[in-house]
Amino acid sequence: QVQLVESGGGSAQAGGSLRLSCAASGVTVSSNCLGWFRQAPGKEREAVARRDSNGMAYLADSVKGRFTIYQDNAKNTLYLQMNSLKPEDTAMYYCAARYGRGWCPLSPQDYNYWGQGTQVTVSS
Repeated sequence: QVQLVESGGGSAQAGGSLRLSCAASGVTVSSNCLGWFRQAPGKEREAVARRDSNGMAYLADSVKGRFTIYQDNAKNTLYLQMNSLKPEDTAMYYCAARYGRGWCPLSPQDYNYWGQGTQVTVSS
């Protein structure tokens, strides 16, 4: 049984930082597809960042240079370090997983397992 538990969301001012964590069980972070998605009110869920099982990272253009995705294999945990936050980063952030090696898809529809989400609110 796959479980993904996010934590680390909250409120920040523009220019601030937050770190999101996704503790995974039932799926090995280092050898499957895991990523971060977000959904703002009235908008579709979108990919923010994900790592392939070979370590290649994808970051959405809107977060490049500000966000970093990385993992702790010993803890089987995925992280999203968010720096230089902007009000437009305000959204519910979700961790998602799917079994598979190599290249990982970016569409939310391709992910089978989801965490409960953690809210990020950035004020100007």
